[in-house]
Amino acid sequence: MAMNKVLSYACLLLAISSTPADAQHYLGVATGDYSVTNSLYINPANVAGSKEKVVVSLISVGLAADNSLGTFSKLGDITSGNTKAFTNSGARNFSMLIPSGEVRGPGIMIGLNDAHQQGFALSTRIRVMNQFNNFDQSLYSLVTNPDQTANGNYSYQTSKFNWTAHLWSEIGITYGIAILDNETSTLKAGITLRYLGGIDYLGLKGNNLNVDYKTNNDTFYASKSDLEFASNVISAKNAITDGLNSSSILGSFFGSKAGSGLGADIGVVYTYKIGGDFDAARGTSSDGHKITISAAVTDIGAIKYKEGNSSIVNVTGNGYVTGKGLSDNADNYNDFRNYAVSHGFTADTASHSVKVHMPTMLVMSADYQIHQNIYANLTYLANLVNRQLFGTSYYSQLTVTPRYDMKIVSVGLPITYSALAHDVKLGLGFRAGGFFLGSDDMLALFGGNQHGFGFYFGGFIPLFKKEDPNAIR
Repeated sequence: MAMNKVLSYACLLLAISSTPADAQHYLGVATGDYSVTNSLYINPANVAGSKEKVVVSLISVGLAADNSLGTFSKLGDITSGNTKAFTNSGARNFSMLIPSGEVRGPGIMIGLNDAHQQGFALSTRIRVMNQFNNFDQSLYSLVTNPDQTANGNYSYQTSKFNWTAHLWSEIGITYGIAILDNETSTLKAGITLRYLGGIDYLGLKGNNLNVDYKTNNDTFYASKSDLEFASNVISAKNAITDGLNSSSILGSFFGSKAGSGLGADIGVVYTYKIGGDFDAARGTSSDGHKITISAAVTDIGAIKYKEGNSSIVNVTGNGYVTGKGLSDNADNYNDFRNYAVSHGFTADTASHSVKVHMPTMLVMSADYQIHQNIYANLTYLANLVNRQLFGTSYYSQLTVTPRYDMKIVSVGLPITYSALAHDVKLGLGFRAGGFFLGSDDMLALFGGNQHGFGFYFGGFIPLFKKEDPNAIR
């Protein structure tokens, strides 16, 4: 029964999925040597020995989505929340991230051209993620597509599913240092520590739910229900729109928070120079090559929403509910609980602290200098989150990015295999000086039958170091 209330909120979230969001990784530009304020989000060790002396970050924004429910016919359908636009994949269970993103705010990076090649950075951002994981697609369609409910009766059994919508802010401090630095090798390590400010969240964890729907009397029979619903807001729509519209961006960073926590990224980067002489003017090996291998764990941590800021509903048992009954009693938790109990369920409400976990990932990368300014990058992202906890997560992906990279301009072509949609995505990243734009998934611009999209743009002001002919990066 709580499932239907929560899925009603899901419709509202889909209707506002045009909220600004971000592709997060910027792989078309972040894997380059001249975009350190983007690459530190992939691996904080990148701030050590950077080519920039000072970088002032301005702002970057974007929009991203991906799913395994099905493809959509055109980009405008998914950004407007038109769920009928999906061509269903036929799979019983699906997952989706619509939307997933961030707004990166002002920040600064300072690189020290000393013997240890140290770097420091201050970064700010606001992030939003709406994730359905392992949901039964028939139940989802029943609630989000009214035309389908008029065609017959339905029965489903689903378990181990999770839905979380989360909006939060971050202030991060990054430090990187070259542990080893000689003519052929450099080993760097870095860490980012973040203060996490929880703004709004809404989550549903389901161990089991069996549902029978009868069209003629708008009746749901839910049996063997074992659900937990938690939120600090009335509706999922408020979870996103209130947090973005109720105050300024600065207010989101420095105002009072519904929750708080600490987060971290840690990483190492090793670079090996293969022969040749270093070209001081270009900052690259003119005749030789270099290969860089890196590993990082990002988004470690969780936000704890305080007791009194979170309401919990645990629903168990069996019972009948109607669409009208849900509509009439979904305004507050007391009415909701009373309705559940009167229709055969056990529905216990409580107020206590709740942890909402960050989308922790393993990021591994190899970067090879083919010739002068031409490179090839291989990046693997792997989820490290237990998806049965309240929180959000990313899905694994493998990306190959050939790029042309120099101080004035860089162009990258990320080609990604997504473990979520099980498809191949093509992107393009372009940087001119300190201004950049691109996409990690842009095929929706050119045709239909796509599972997602991702676009970004932004700017920074760089002041480059005087090149050291013995340096390796």
